[in-house]
Amino acid sequence: MSQFSAVEIANWIAIYLAAGICCAIAMALSVTVTLQGLWKDKIWQDARTVRGAVLLLPRAWWRWQKLYLLSTPVTLGIVGSFAATMSWS
Repeated sequence: MSQFSAVEIANWIAIYLAAGICCAIAMALSVTVTLQGLWKDKIWQDARTVRGAVLLLPRAWWRWQKLYLLSTPVTLGIVGSFAATMSWS
């Protein structure tokens, strides 16, 4: 760790914390929207058949995955602009 100064280490820690916070917010929002969508579409009613019950979890996972991955550009933009405002010397 001798190649990094104290300022650089503090900046990297701040960037990792910012990325973690953004990802936690994205996770919470995507789970909330997924649950709301499942509730609105009443997807659990399809679980009355064997095929519907087997496909319930993959459908819910796919909805969440699409929503969570759509947050990637926003997270990168926020963390990137935060990193650009830091003093690295």
